[in-house]
Amino acid sequence: MRQGQGKLRGRGASSLPGVWLMTDERVAEADLLRAVARLPRGAAVLVRHYGLEASARRRLFDAIRRIARGRGVLTLLAGDAAQARAWGADGHHGRGTRRAAGLRSAPAHDAAEMRAAARAGVDVILLSPLFATRSHPGARPLGVVRFAALARLSPVPVIALGGVRPRHAGLVRRLGASGYAAIDGLVRARRG
Repeated sequence: MRQGQGKLRGRGASSLPGVWLMTDERVAEADLLRAVARLPRGAAVLVRHYGLEASARRRLFDAIRRIARGRGVLTLLAGDAAQARAWGADGHHGRGTRRAAGLRSAPAHDAAEMRAAARAGVDVILLSPLFATRSHPGARPLGVVRFAALARLSPVPVIALGGVRPRHAGLVRRLGASGYAAIDGLVRARRG
């Protein structure tokens, strides 16, 4: 198995990225592109940037995808599934992903949202927030006990999101997650 990937539970020979970089409009574009270039082979980038004007968002997506493809990293687009398909994304992130092509992910913050995502046919759920996070300062963290309980109940693989850093990789796996997603934890990572 390639670095940065985890095995999909109950999905045969399919594999799932174990490291996910979430884009965020607070991060300077140059820092974001450097972070994409540091990702391990088999990781994923989830392009959000909902507030950008459409052409600027497309330009950023294309720049990220160009770097990602050269590194063997998947690029998913958050938002509209048809747009993700039209832009050549490797997958789609959002609710209602049943007709999306490629890897399908959805967010969840509790058991009800996890069940809804599973019914929608997603391949992976980004469960958050595990810890307090700068990107959602008012959100109450799930904490390790509640996160583990939810992750173990999920019918599809779970990725830990929210205040997660690379040093938490072993912990999130022990909690039942197939990997982790981060913004600051990957953008601010030291060059190795």
